[in-house]
Amino acid sequence: MKAGVIGWPISHSKSPLIHRYWLAVLGLTGQYDSYAVPPDKLENFILTMPMHGFTGVNVTVPHKQAVYDLLHGAVSDQAAQIGAVNTVVCKNGALKGYNTDGDGFLEPLAALSLKGKAVCVLGAGGAARAVVAALKSCEVSAVAIVNRDVPKAAQLLCDLAVDGKAYPWLESTAACRDAALLVNTTSLGMTGQPLLNISLASMPSGAVVYDIVYAPLQTNLLRSATERGLETIDGLHMLIGQAAIAFELFFDKKPPRNTLHDAALRALLLA
Repeated sequence: MKAGVIGWPISHSKSPLIHRYWLAVLGLTGQYDSYAVPPDKLENFILTMPMHGFTGVNVTVPHKQAVYDLLHGAVSDQAAQIGAVNTVVCKNGALKGYNTDGDGFLEPLAALSLKGKAVCVLGAGGAARAVVAALKSCEVSAVAIVNRDVPKAAQLLCDLAVDGKAYPWLESTAACRDAALLVNTTSLGMTGQPLLNISLASMPSGAVVYDIVYAPLQTNLLRSATERGLETIDGLHMLIGQAAIAFELFFDKKPPRNTLHDAALRALLLA
């Protein structure tokens, strides 16, 4: 069983650490490697996966949309809704695309009832599409999207048929007022990127702040939320959650998920 992750660049990916940990714990003989695939080589890589013995690959930036297009509709309902693929599975010579980001995002929110509540999402890129689609499945009342390109944010809401409103960054305080959940889907706050500075003063005391950035783990946004006394969720939750779904698709085995193994995996990823 041969799987991996593709992207350009790819050296930053932590997916090999995650999947190799689970393979070792389960005693499986499969392999999982990273592959640097430039855009002009992407089509050949995807279409020749069956002949090279792949059971599947994860897909990271900048290839999620391009891979979706290459599969010509052979995708899951979730991938079709989001319009992007982050996992390609090869079975019996046939390729099928999936998007595990949404379910991975929702995993740490299982105990939080969002039905009928307002939420705020920062960003309107590929990750935001997966997050907003997932929030729609939770039957939230409305989604406020804050983005530099306001028409793009409005189009995202329209594409996914979600009630809500698009806001510019200057109106972020108004956007997250009364939000039960604030989610950062941008790269702001990531190592090497500008800090994400946003006021959380208008958020209710019981709100949750979720940052999908995981390097660094404790972002400026999460520190601000903690100082405000708000509950926080870091980016490793989504990273591990989406990987777990892909692992089962690749290797036909559920990965070992419990408090002990998740803690060991987080320690490995942070080492």
